[in-house]
Amino acid sequence: MRVYAIADLHLAFCTPKPMTVFGPQWAGHPQAIFDEWRAAVRDEDLVLLPGDLSWAMRLPEAMQDLAPVAALPGTKVLLRGNHDYWWPTAAKLRAALPEGMLAVVNDAVRVGNVVVCGSRGWITPGFEALGADDQRLLDREAERLSLSVQAARSLRQPGDHLILMLHYPPATPPYPANPITRVIDDARPDLIVYGHLHGVAPERAMRHVNGVPAHLVAADGLKFRPRLLLDSGA
Repeated sequence: MRVYAIADLHLAFCTPKPMTVFGPQWAGHPQAIFDEWRAAVRDEDLVLLPGDLSWAMRLPEAMQDLAPVAALPGTKVLLRGNHDYWWPTAAKLRAALPEGMLAVVNDAVRVGNVVVCGSRGWITPGFEALGADDQRLLDREAERLSLSVQAARSLRQPGDHLILMLHYPPATPPYPANPITRVIDDARPDLIVYGHLHGVAPERAMRHVNGVPAHLVAADGLKFRPRLLLDSGA
């Protein structure tokens, strides 16, 4: 089983929202994603989708965006992004997801010998401190990530790979420690994936958190091709 990741699909089949306002590279991007996905991913593979999946505002509309993704090869693991306003409770989401689509919501999932945990994350302090509201939201996301890590520990078996997903990057230049990175330090995953940052080449983004490899997988930075993270050997 190989593990891929791609974030920020920004699909809008039901609620049209042209992404070309963010640059000409977004022209026809859903078809580009689907074509690149089919060229790379096999049915037995795992694909991580860390957020900003659909512009929809309600779950039934979002399902129209998720349906063609569900039909693509591989098992998919979803995480909420800051623009996924349609995201409901865990129970409602899991009842609606097609077969082969899983979601991480304050917990973790195990597929083959890979355990996936994570949370949306939030803005982190960098050159400037956070305001009170942003600090509160960051602390809440760190607590959710901690719950997810605890769930991952209960699922993980000897030899399993642990992958930690975020939507927001785990830290902000000059990359001081923050509540999210402290949870990561405690979890010690094999690798981290995140999205959210557009117009940034993956090789120019944050590439590790205290020695743990970190991968920016926003779709435009990948030229809309899911990124191969590892071959789990399963």
